[in-house]
Amino acid sequence: MIRLDDDLRQRLDDIRSQDLYRVMRRVDSPQSARIELEGRTFLNFSSNDYLGLANETAIKETAMEAVKRWGAGSGASRLICGSLSPHHELEDTIAHFKGTEAAISFSSGYATAIGTICALAGKEDVVILDKLVHASIVDAARLSGAKLRIFAHNDLDDLDTILKQETKKAQSLNGKTLVVTESVFSMDGDRARLKEIVQLKERYGVWLMVDEAHATGLYGANRRGLIEEAGVSGRVEIQMGTLGKALGSAGGFVCGSRTLIDYLANRARTFLFSTAPVPAAAAAATAAIRFVASDEGKARCGRLWERVSDLSAMLKIQNAASPILPVILGDESRALKAADDLREQGIFVPAIRYPTVARGKARLRVTVTAGHTVEDVRSAGTALTQLVKESRDPVAEARSR
Repeated sequence: MIRLDDDLRQRLDDIRSQDLYRVMRRVDSPQSARIELEGRTFLNFSSNDYLGLANETAIKETAMEAVKRWGAGSGASRLICGSLSPHHELEDTIAHFKGTEAAISFSSGYATAIGTICALAGKEDVVILDKLVHASIVDAARLSGAKLRIFAHNDLDDLDTILKQETKKAQSLNGKTLVVTESVFSMDGDRARLKEIVQLKERYGVWLMVDEAHATGLYGANRRGLIEEAGVSGRVEIQMGTLGKALGSAGGFVCGSRTLIDYLANRARTFLFSTAPVPAAAAAATAAIRFVASDEGKARCGRLWERVSDLSAMLKIQNAASPILPVILGDESRALKAADDLREQGIFVPAIRYPTVARGKARLRVTVTAGHTVEDVRSAGTALTQLVKESRDPVAEARSR
């Protein structure tokens, strides 16, 4: 047999030849609108810390107090002896914030998707996904053993067709059908058509799971997410979210009925067999949710949308749906060069390439935060506008349209 390292070197060489090799860049500063990399300060337009809460003083102090009181680790899984008060307080806070009966927290968003979908669906069931859902949701659907169907991104006619085909088959086998979508899509920054999806799932009598990872804290009168803004609260069976984006902490959650949450606590393997998240992360997330729900949180969210409007206007993006502003360049090498050029100008926006996005859809994923100033946005907008003129691939751009 070929030696392991020799085989892996060949695989890495293949990855490099396709301009798909990745490196972890050490960051020597907290998350904020500016970060320290390799001894330099960069404007950071790559973070999901949309509201600037990862380095918020009050939230850091809450986390430090939690360490002093509850220690550095939880010691065991939640169902052994690791279910500490901060975890319960977090879940009560999530449920109240989201307007649901109950909630359950996981160690990460990935663990949330895997544990939840695999607990709810099996080989006699059907899971139907939007084509652009997060990789964790795709992996969860595959691992569940359910029949997997994909509908074209935000194409409700395609979803309708698949539902017609699959629901009767599933019911004849005593199976269930689960539709899963993100509310705000992580790479394109566009929004799901939640009202219409809810209407379809009710017409066919199926379940709906919505991942609010990139929407929690940013949409709706109470910043609960796109489900609230779309006016379909109470009509989505399973709401998923993460604590590490607008909420500035770490972990994931599901909220919904008390029955759902009790079932997941008994059957979600990534919950059952994982050491509980550190108490400091749970306490920080609780403080972040309370911040988001406050008047100060409302003002912070408003400032974010002002900066989004400023940058989208400079990039000539009409009706920006989220703080995620993709600049699609097509070719992987073109995206890498664009990211390098931005770094030379002190702006950090990594290239996003396959398999994170489809082949030929490499891009700069520009993200705006409430921590950016008008001057920050002007600097980034000027650099990006010039770079786009120089770097766009006319063929890929025409294909993307």
